[in-house]
Amino acid sequence: MSDRWATFDCYGTLVDWNAGIRSALEGLFGVEHAGELLARYHELEPEIQAARPGISYREVLTVALERLEDDTGLALPEGEGSALARSLPTWPVFDEVRPALTEARERGWRLAILSNTDRDLIDASIAAIGVPFDLAIVAGEIGSYKPAQKHWQVFREATGAKPPKHVHVAQSLYHDVATACELGIPCIWINRLGEPDDPRPARTLASLAGLADALDELAGT
Repeated sequence: MSDRWATFDCYGTLVDWNAGIRSALEGLFGVEHAGELLARYHELEPEIQAARPGISYREVLTVALERLEDDTGLALPEGEGSALARSLPTWPVFDEVRPALTEARERGWRLAILSNTDRDLIDASIAAIGVPFDLAIVAGEIGSYKPAQKHWQVFREATGAKPPKHVHVAQSLYHDVATACELGIPCIWINRLGEPDDPRPARTLASLAGLADALDELAGT
């Protein structure tokens, strides 16, 4: 069995959470407010997770939606407090993800997800991705949210994987890249948002296209 592991963030890296969240916000508050609300959501989520690391991601989404309502004065439709959480299984997968992950598996890479979510929600997203993962570690089960180190610690304990045979792949510099680099884990940054260059990742890609080649290069194979 291969000892090469690629770990992934899910939302933002494999699944288009901006499109998914924006669509839900448009339905709740109107298209004209969705852009501003999405930007505010991304400010609120890490604040809630840092303050209450033991709550489920479903609760994080619900609290964030309540905070958006309070901050903006916009009225959330009655009975829609869980709308973001309910929408998550429908968030779209980026087009290149399935072929890129399939190629990595064919080259002998084992795949794992380290995600700030809950078991039922990640299971729904993995089904949508359509590629099997060998392991998924979720915040709802370990009581910790990235960028804290616990996801990587639990992964190491479960697999024994170490660099350079372990490479992390993620879009978020804040949630993933910074922590992986602090831990000495080579990281492929998926710079989907066209952000300024950053020196910390070992490789930078605009999408998962070319992922398998980058993984092999970093593992020295």
